[in-house]
Amino acid sequence: MAVNLEFENKLWEMADKLRGNIQASDYKAVILGLIFLKYISDSFEEKHHELLAEGEGFEEDQDAYIAENIFFVPQSARWDFIKKNAKQSTIGQIIDDAMIAIERENKNLKGVLPKNYARPELDKTKLGELIDLFSFNLGSKESKAQDILGRVYEYFLGKFGSSEGEFYTPPTIVKLLVGMIEPFKGRVYDPCCGSGGMFVQSQRFVEEHQGRKDDIHIFGQEFTATTWRLCKMNLAIRGIDGNLGERDADTFGNDLHKNLRADFVLANPPFNVSDYTLIQDDARWKYGIPPANNANYAWIQHIISKLSPTGVAGFVLANGSMSTSTKAEAEIRKNIIEAGLVDCIITMPPNLFYNVTIPVCLWFIAKKRENRKDKILFIDARKMGYMETRKHREMSDEEIKRIYDTYHNWRDGKEEYEDVQGFCKSANIEEVRGHEYILTPGRYVGIEEVEDDREPFDEKMTRLTGELAGMFAKSHQLEEEIRQRLGAIGYEL
Repeated sequence: MAVNLEFENKLWEMADKLRGNIQASDYKAVILGLIFLKYISDSFEEKHHELLAEGEGFEEDQDAYIAENIFFVPQSARWDFIKKNAKQSTIGQIIDDAMIAIERENKNLKGVLPKNYARPELDKTKLGELIDLFSFNLGSKESKAQDILGRVYEYFLGKFGSSEGEFYTPPTIVKLLVGMIEPFKGRVYDPCCGSGGMFVQSQRFVEEHQGRKDDIHIFGQEFTATTWRLCKMNLAIRGIDGNLGERDADTFGNDLHKNLRADFVLANPPFNVSDYTLIQDDARWKYGIPPANNANYAWIQHIISKLSPTGVAGFVLANGSMSTSTKAEAEIRKNIIEAGLVDCIITMPPNLFYNVTIPVCLWFIAKKRENRKDKILFIDARKMGYMETRKHREMSDEEIKRIYDTYHNWRDGKEEYEDVQGFCKSANIEEVRGHEYILTPGRYVGIEEVEDDREPFDEKMTRLTGELAGMFAKSHQLEEEIRQRLGAIGYEL
């Protein structure tokens, strides 16, 4: 994302005033729906002007737009019309009608766009002011080249993640997951896809490596209806064709992609879910039936069940997943380790998530591991990153690259790989068995070596005890001063 976020900040401050008494999930849909409407209208208008200039009468022909992957926007939904009516008390209904008209003209958007702008609790004056603020272009060819829309969309999703309690996977983690598994070509699946960040980053990865957009095929599923619609919008604005099923659905109770075998799985499942649909005799529980009160190992086994014979998965879990000793989970962990499926485990630094303080780790599962079947790579990244704000940590691109380069060198058997005390260790299966199949990297990588300052021990101890004596003397001096001052006003210690 570009460094200059002036217009995003301005938009956020204005949008935040709209919140009022609207629920967080609805408020998010209101704002992002408006951004989506502005984008497709800008994109349509640019093409519309081109067709008008050609003078052949095709400017209202749907096919002329569909041929270039541009959504057809009817007259009553175009931004100029909406902006002209921004000060009207009926602006909410005008936007709802615009969303309905767009869905009617573009079948792949049916049931996706928010249509709740007319509700009484949404302040229509502030809504009109927000519409007036959208002065910059989101959908022109130039804007697309600069990914202006992507910047705004990701910025807003991140802000909602930090301010409204929504669960949002930070770009740092998404970049690392994608950089690790390298989804160059094939089927990419996310069983709990949220707003689609994994898919967007996968497409970006392909394009950065001179691939084509259609080199990857997207499959996803999302439990929450509002988030499912946001994901559909997020993919649509980027021209990504994804199969997210006909609607939202429960991955455990209603798997929408039963026969899918994916080349890549990327996921950030909700942590430690205690109430989920557990079908006892499900074929997915090949390594053991997960406990009913925690879905972590149900997610792990579901992900494994979706991998092709050469498939690779990277996903986020709570740190407890690496060492849980509950009977069912410990047995499943042992079985998947003995099956040679666990490829790499990374512990991440704290405070990466906007609103979740629980420490997280990354799991990497690989089906084809002939050259390393009896080994697991452990990486301890807990000390990486920098505090961007008082509450939120970021990791630099260099740190992310160091991690995935370490993994790739190890995975590919390159001479560049070496164990680094306190950071990474290639442990064999015997060592993992000796630790009772616990996968916490700290057990394997050890403590980072401290550089020897070459000061002789006796000299160092003399210096340190001298410094400590000085501190004690200063402490006594301060204590005496406090006693005297209290005594002067009639109080004795």
